[in-house]
Amino acid sequence: MTTLIEQLAAAKGIASEYVDAWGQPALVSEESKAAMLGAMGYRVDDEAALTEQLEQEHRQHWLRPLDPVMVVRSGEPISLEVRLPIEFVNDALTWQLQQEQGAVLSGQFTPIEGELVGVAEFEEMECQAYRVTLDVQPALGYHQLILLEEGNDEPLATMRLIVAPKSCYKQAPIANGRKVWGPSVQLYCLRSRHNWGIGDFSDLGQLVENAAAWGAHFVGLNPIHALYPANPESASPYSPSSRRWLNVAYIDVEAVPEFLGNDRLKAEVASPAFQQHLTSLRVKDNVDYTGVIQTKIGMLRQVFDQASFSAERQAAFDAFVAAGGDSLQQQAAFDALQAHFYAKGENAWGWPVWPEALRDYHNPEVAAWMAEHQQDVAFYLYLQFLADEQLARADARAKAAGMVMGIYRDLAVGVSEGSTEIWANRDLYCPKASVGAPPDILGPLGQNWGLPPMNPNQLFEAAYQPMVDLFRANMRSCGALRIDHVMALLRLWWVPPGESAAKGAYIYYPVNDLLGILALESHRNQCLLIGEDLGTVPEGIDVTLKENGVHSYKVFFFERSKDDGGFISPAHYAEQAMSALTTHDMPTLKGFWHCDDLALGRELGLYPDEDVLKTLYADRHQAKQRILDSLHAHGVISGNISHDVNWVGMNTELNHGLQLHMSRGSCALFSTQLEDWLEMDKPVNVPGTSYEYPNWRRKLSRDLEDIFADEALKNLAGKMSRARDEASR
Repeated sequence: MTTLIEQLAAAKGIASEYVDAWGQPALVSEESKAAMLGAMGYRVDDEAALTEQLEQEHRQHWLRPLDPVMVVRSGEPISLEVRLPIEFVNDALTWQLQQEQGAVLSGQFTPIEGELVGVAEFEEMECQAYRVTLDVQPALGYHQLILLEEGNDEPLATMRLIVAPKSCYKQAPIANGRKVWGPSVQLYCLRSRHNWGIGDFSDLGQLVENAAAWGAHFVGLNPIHALYPANPESASPYSPSSRRWLNVAYIDVEAVPEFLGNDRLKAEVASPAFQQHLTSLRVKDNVDYTGVIQTKIGMLRQVFDQASFSAERQAAFDAFVAAGGDSLQQQAAFDALQAHFYAKGENAWGWPVWPEALRDYHNPEVAAWMAEHQQDVAFYLYLQFLADEQLARADARAKAAGMVMGIYRDLAVGVSEGSTEIWANRDLYCPKASVGAPPDILGPLGQNWGLPPMNPNQLFEAAYQPMVDLFRANMRSCGALRIDHVMALLRLWWVPPGESAAKGAYIYYPVNDLLGILALESHRNQCLLIGEDLGTVPEGIDVTLKENGVHSYKVFFFERSKDDGGFISPAHYAEQAMSALTTHDMPTLKGFWHCDDLALGRELGLYPDEDVLKTLYADRHQAKQRILDSLHAHGVISGNISHDVNWVGMNTELNHGLQLHMSRGSCALFSTQLEDWLEMDKPVNVPGTSYEYPNWRRKLSRDLEDIFADEALKNLAGKMSRARDEASR
């Protein structure tokens, strides 16, 4: 059994060892490998059953003449592995390449004239595999390759052939060396005088126009994936229900055409009582998700039920629903079902606690329920239609304002256990495992993020269509996409069920194929790519990402010299990168400087002991001194600020000095946080917590109208724009 487990683990991309956070090689136990294989669906508890599974897989592989999919880059040879019973290897085969654009290319080859690359023997036959190169240079796109035997119209085999560009898209100014900046925000944090207690797509449109007027060329967002409207407090943008659809909480109700055409509902919203309710939602320091979403959903349901669509409007809605296909129906059905159960007073946080017959979208009982509740399902289709429409309008405002990139979106690494994606794609995911991170200095037990991973074997069998759909959906209505934890394209740390993350292992994914698809969709959608590559990065992947045109991610506080611990000047960062001072997982500038995060971590019990905390305080003090030294050396702060960190608190000059220091850097993109413009101290998220801290809720301290009326901030933006222009020369 040991040999069987080891061989299968190697074949399925389960790493036997890895380099840990201390730089030491760490071995993965056989127990962990067996748990990973079990999560993939292998019978590791029964040697006879496992042997039979493997024999069936082996046989299936050899009796399939072509793989389900192959990804090549433009200009590369089309080199196939063809597997056939030995009696057919001397026969001439015809190939047809049905290109996506419509043209059909064809030719012939005889397998035995290729290179013999494998042999397999079964009881009744011998199969041989040959490497054959086709004399063809297809266009970029998703094509279908068909093999035909002479005199037989039935295809012998079909394979999806994806031809991708060599690297991802960049806007011409960026490709030509232009360096730009833009603010990054958590959309829900935005305050404005007209929103309903949460930032919305109209706020986003206002932000992109105002930021563009001040010289910004992009606005970065948190993931705006679909969450759980019936379970509003499940608010983490990184634990979504679906990454293909949008968070309907961001809909601006008062910008919906059907609302604007309903005088009765407009009068209700304008009433003193309703306006007082909206004011109470707006003034709260944290987003009241339950209050906001119940208010929006309640009003939008009335809008939908009372709407009289024009022929043109109905056609637009119907076209959106048709284009959304099964995936959109799945999302609407999930949201309608969850709302149905919560309305009955049941805890329906996700499909695992629903009635057995409704736990899989493909069960006939789900179709029956949808037929009985057509209006409810249609309502959630309508909400996605509105969200898509309003996001597109915000993106159009960014482009019209002259932004080089416009909106940049964020793609989360996975979906939560009870999500739509898993409910409707049970075979694609491994719900018995979870994505996380191996042990490190601050987390000796590792991290478990509660996100079931995709099964790389099933992804391949599906000809990568789930990834095509995912990338395409997230490149919609934007000019750039940040991929959270971009290492997931190469490998993910899987945690076995019921175990600590320390007992996990890295599972490898087909990185070159996935990067090829990313590049193709990037060009089709004219979308620049940013890969969040913080933390442990395996050797060589940085070069691979660079060659594929994916921008790296450089966070100032992490860019330190390995020799003396000093902070590397942003002028020495990689050009093909986005730089930032802080992120949503870090303290604000003010919080960092005043060690608020360490005090909060102690209060929340995040550190193993006082010794660790003392070390962190000492390290922070040293880091601040080195930062101060660097800022003085680069002349971005005046002599009015002491050279001794013991006498320096975070103030406006030091804050702006850091922003300018980054603006002068060599990265193509510099992302600044609006929290730091406003000199806020509270973080929006504290990693390692769930209920201990109100994550994903804290709003900005000022509304958009106030921010863009502030002359000091306008002056800072002007200096940043000039610094970026100078760095471009």
